[in-house]
Amino acid sequence: MPRLTTVEKVIRAAHRIFDRDGAEAVTMRRVADAVGITPMAIYRHFPNRSALLKRLSDDSFQIAAEEWETRTRHPDIERRLMTLLDPYLDYALAHPHLFDHSFSVRRDDARLYPEDFRAGSSPTFNVVIDAIIDGMAQGVLKQDDPHDVGMTIWAHQHGLIVLYRAGRFSFDEAQFRAFCKQSHGRLLDGIKAR
Repeated sequence: MPRLTTVEKVIRAAHRIFDRDGAEAVTMRRVADAVGITPMAIYRHFPNRSALLKRLSDDSFQIAAEEWETRTRHPDIERRLMTLLDPYLDYALAHPHLFDHSFSVRRDDARLYPEDFRAGSSPTFNVVIDAIIDGMAQGVLKQDDPHDVGMTIWAHQHGLIVLYRAGRFSFDEAQFRAFCKQSHGRLLDGIKAR
């Protein structure tokens, strides 16, 4: 097994701290202590804490997108769109701090709708858009703006997760997941071609 570079060690340590304690806990000193280097050594690779947090966020998006892509390789459009719900729920519930930083916290470097999304800058959103475009081309989904439809699907899923994490559901996790699937199915029924 190849040895990790200093950058890889820094990213892994920062990721563990972030995942466990949130963005506020990721300090250069704390990450350096976890890696066994001086805080100044991190600055050789990341000019500041914001750059390190951005790298964590970007890596999380890329990993999520790759997982979504592998889990949604199916010719049936409805099945593909239903399957996208699971990895999103998994990520949100297993990694709440990373999820919040990626999707719920105002950040200067966050992608903006519509321009960044229409330009293909969001690796996760691109997976959804590809499925929607395929569905419209096959006549399975109503003709519409695929990016607007994708944003509607995302907002629906995200809203349910935020409400669940805020304690607005009395469901346990299994019940919540079942409710999300039913609700997502209802939304997909509304965008199907008749």
